[in-house]
Amino acid sequence: MRTILTDKAPAAIGPYSQGVIVNNIFYSSGQIPLTPEGQLVEGGIEEQVHQVFSNIKAVLASSGASLNSVIKTTLFIKDMNDFPAINSIYGTYFTDHLPARSCVEVARLPKDVKVEMEVIALVRE
Repeated sequence: MRTILTDKAPAAIGPYSQGVIVNNIFYSSGQIPLTPEGQLVEGGIEEQVHQVFSNIKAVLASSGASLNSVIKTTLFIKDMNDFPAINSIYGTYFTDHLPARSCVEVARLPKDVKVEMEVIALVRE
């Protein structure tokens, strides 16, 4: 098992890593819309989703993977009414390659953000 750590995404805010690789599979921790410096991104759901993707791309790159190698995503959203906006932005990041996905509405997320995402990706080591 290899632990992933990059300063291009926010540091873990608890006793966990940004991600791990086991048997050429990368498992990310949930990424929320914090900047790499740990500040909550300003703006609404659109800005938050773009920051989450920026963080996901950073941890993927650090693991030797990319959005094109993502097998599965899981989205946690605070308000299902935001789903159309989230889905529209999501579709700009995943165009030809469409991983499996789950999306659930939750009562609350860390730092009271509107969205969190985790991914599982294939890593070519």
